Amino acid sequence: MLNTTSPAVPVVNNDGLHIPAELAESLSARQPWISPKFLYDPLGSKLFEAICELPEYYPTRTEADIFDLHGPEIARTVGTGATLIDLGAGNCAKAANLFPLLQPRQYVPVDISAEFLLDAVERLRQRFRHIEMRPLGMDFSGSLELPDSVREERRLFFYPGSSIGNFTPDEARDFLQRVHAQCGRDGGLLIGIDLAKEHAVLDAAYDDALGVTAAFNLNVLRHVNRLLGADFDIRQWRHRGFYNPAQGRVEMHLEAQTVQQVTWRGGSRRFAAGEWIHTENSYKYRQSDAVGLLAQAGFAAARVWTDPKQWFAVIYARALSH
Repeated sequence: MLNTTSPAVPVVNNDGLHIPAELAESLSARQPWISPKFLYDPLGSKLFEAICELPEYYPTRTEADIFDLHGPEIARTVGTGATLIDLGAGNCAKAANLFPLLQPRQYVPVDISAEFLLDAVERLRQRFRHIEMRPLGMDFSGSLELPDSVREERRLFFYPGSSIGNFTPDEARDFLQRVHAQCGRDGGLLIGIDLAKEHAVLDAAYDDALGVTAAFNLNVLRHVNRLLGADFDIRQWRHRGFYNPAQGRVEMHLEAQTVQQVTWRGGSRRFAAGEWIHTENSYKYRQSDAVGLLAQAGFAAARVWTDPKQWFAVIYARALSH
């Protein structure tokens, strides 16, 4: 894990010793890159909260509108009393909005930013004292092994916000297969997936007028400085966010404004002016492709709900038997 945290948040799959090597390797690649998981330190998590409030950033409010419009039907389809496992929980607000409908028996929020997660769960416990909460500090991007404290009965994985788009389609399939392996005999997945749409809408969503997304992206360099002992000068970099139609994805990059030599523990790199560091992808799916992806991972899509513009889809998928 990236952050020191209270024992109230168990840290699972602690790979902190490998983080410097992982970052050094990605920054030394022919095309340098930083995994998007490093965007979410405590400050990055707060900046992402702010992004979700921006007028240009449609995914959060569109997904919320789907739950507002179809919430009772979703609850009837999914059922109540599940073990609700919230992947990439952040401030836990999306899951908390569903508590009255889903009435989970146990809530398991999972996030790489354990410190931020702890603060969110402590606030949530004051509102929902009747729900058992087991927060987990975990980087689940590479492996997903849940501890014994997580109930095995009726596991419902909740993966909103189209975070699945951060993976390439092959990586997404592999990740969903790992989720499927943790579902047990009667588990399922409730997932939000962003759908393909007009390029201008996508460009604006990932490069907003206020520059909040730029601050979010640039903050990853501060995080790398702390984790790797690097000396990135954030003022010498600029955010780039745009839709790449050939790849069917939005991309975020950081562009060097000047020639600069960046050093870190055990290494360094010269960046030319105009050179980019790739920080995030966000793939956009056609609805049929999203359902097909779930099928490849062992899920049967039971229901699909969309907004009137068909910009976003919420899908409930049952885990088929192994």
